[in-house]
Amino acid sequence: MSPTPQQPQMNVVQTPDYRESYANSVQVRVSVWDFSLVFGLASSDSPDQVTIRNHQAIFLSPQQAKALWNVLGQNLSQYEQAFGTLNLEPQNMNFPQGPVN
Repeated sequence: MSPTPQQPQMNVVQTPDYRESYANSVQVRVSVWDFSLVFGLASSDSPDQVTIRNHQAIFLSPQQAKALWNVLGQNLSQYEQAFGTLNLEPQNMNFPQGPVN
């Protein structure tokens, strides 16, 4: 019987051009070869118009997209167990009216 191969040690290193950014918008684009996640910032100056400013696109192989889906699903499940169900649609639109100072 052959021994079970040992998992390699993983070293995560940030490159000099590493950066972090915030996105409240993500668009998914799919082709035969890859998945593209386009991240951006969505803002609204009026109730009938939303502007999305895309700032980063990440391309993943289908296998890496599925691995990301699995990891996100596991983490979202744990998050909801700890903090409650996440709702994608606003439940209460009773925002205060008037100027913001």
